[in-house]
Amino acid sequence: MSNISIIGTGNMARTIGALAVAGGNTVEIIGRDQSKAADLAKTLGGSTTTGEFGAVPAGDIVIVSLLYANVVPVVTQYGDALAGKVIVDISNPFNSTADGLAIPADTSVAQEVAKAAPASASVVKAFNTIFGVVLEKGRPLDVFMAGDDTRAKAAMAEFIESLGLRPLDVGGLNMAHWLEATGLVVMGLARHGVGNFDFALGAAVPG
Repeated sequence: MSNISIIGTGNMARTIGALAVAGGNTVEIIGRDQSKAADLAKTLGGSTTTGEFGAVPAGDIVIVSLLYANVVPVVTQYGDALAGKVIVDISNPFNSTADGLAIPADTSVAQEVAKAAPASASVVKAFNTIFGVVLEKGRPLDVFMAGDDTRAKAAMAEFIESLGLRPLDVGGLNMAHWLEATGLVVMGLARHGVGNFDFALGAAVPG
């Protein structure tokens, strides 16, 4: 099982944290508001702990569960405290109407995180194409992920499998831009083609 730190106390932090605890992983919750972090840790139960914001996270895998505009600033603030960690960006950089990306076409939040993170850290993009309301139901789902470090992706794959989900590697970190664009496709389907948020994208192999 994996040792996970989650920076953030919102819905996705709660959902991933709950699945992680159920999967037998060690979980640490970190938030700017220590009381919110403590409340979430208590809700998750098990051996979930809280960490000090800005200090070295206990987990080998650090999931940054924040709104996209806060991800790079927080990674920058942490600096060397993230040395040697696998940093997981789950954000979607949508514009105000959620019909376009709020970042340049030649980058992604995950790639900007890689620039801000210590050289010894590895960045993986994952979980951004799954709605939290679907993820919390624990049904079989595909989790697309992108990253340049094969060992980091292997660690993430093991963690994802512990949640009862299937990890699918889409390639290097440059593919994070396209995963973020896929997040837009999912939003468009929810608004138009499907008409609700109770679905997820996946890969099927014809039998």
